[in-house]
Amino acid sequence: MTKNQLNAYIALLAAQAVIISLFENAIPFPFAVAPGAKLGLANIITCMALYTLSTKDTVKVVTIRLILATLLGGTISTFMYSAAGIVLSFLGMWLVKKLGPERVSLIGVSATGAILHNVGQLIVASWVAQTWSVLLYLPVLSFAGILAGIAIGIVANYLLNHVEKLQRYRYLRETNE
Repeated sequence: MTKNQLNAYIALLAAQAVIISLFENAIPFPFAVAPGAKLGLANIITCMALYTLSTKDTVKVVTIRLILATLLGGTISTFMYSAAGIVLSFLGMWLVKKLGPERVSLIGVSATGAILHNVGQLIVASWVAQTWSVLLYLPVLSFAGILAGIAIGIVANYLLNHVEKLQRYRYLRETNE
């Protein structure tokens, strides 16, 4: 893959992630059990980047998504919550993926990311509220995160295995490792 193709692919993934993120923010979540919980649909793109790009390039996609989604539809506080969630989520997904596909599937990687995203956001919330009692909400968000992470992992796995271009990028990534 040439440098221009790589940059175009990174830009494409980042743009898709931003659009999905803004779309998801416009939809109210119908479950009152976990107020504020979302599916994290943009993490489909993060998973695809994680499995088709280098770590450095995946960080670019995630960073562009964070900045543009905040500029187009967020505030400073949403930036803080999102940044904490994205950093923890990405680090966790990257570490779990390093265990290898024989130990952890893409679905497990996605579920890990979902849980850690919630942990990151709750840490910021406890800092803002000046109390650790906010973390009592973690079991509820963890349950919602596991379900959402599994769903996102299934979709990302399907896309990686059935979209021909993604299969090619995945192959190029695996042969360069």
